[in-house]
Amino acid sequence: MKFEAKLFLFGVLFFVPVGVIYAVWSGGEPVGTYGIPLVGGMAGMIGGYLWLVGKRIDDRPEDDPFGEIEQGAGDQGVFSPWSWWPLVLALAASIVFAALAVGWWLLVPGLALGAIALVGWVFEFSRGQHAH
Repeated sequence: MKFEAKLFLFGVLFFVPVGVIYAVWSGGEPVGTYGIPLVGGMAGMIGGYLWLVGKRIDDRPEDDPFGEIEQGAGDQGVFSPWSWWPLVLALAASIVFAALAVGWWLLVPGLALGAIALVGWVFEFSRGQHAH
């Protein structure tokens, strides 16, 4: 996690000065003047989180410069097989984003479908063939 933390923290060192330079150069244009330093702040939050997590866990095989490929063998996580819920959640997200162009009334059914899809995805291991 050390490399990922450094990668995002170096983003702060890039975006904040570039935002200041842009603000001076553009005469204070509001979108870039505030947006570019905010990107640096978001990169800093992600980098800080990864740095804190990296301090709590042991080094991963990717963090060892002399690590071998077989050190990373084994389970990489739990993934739901044959799940349709990510597709439903993506449909809900597209409906919510379409509400920006079509009308705000479309936000309500999109959020309702998104809530149903999120609950279905979270609890799909609690019932049926893959219940624990």
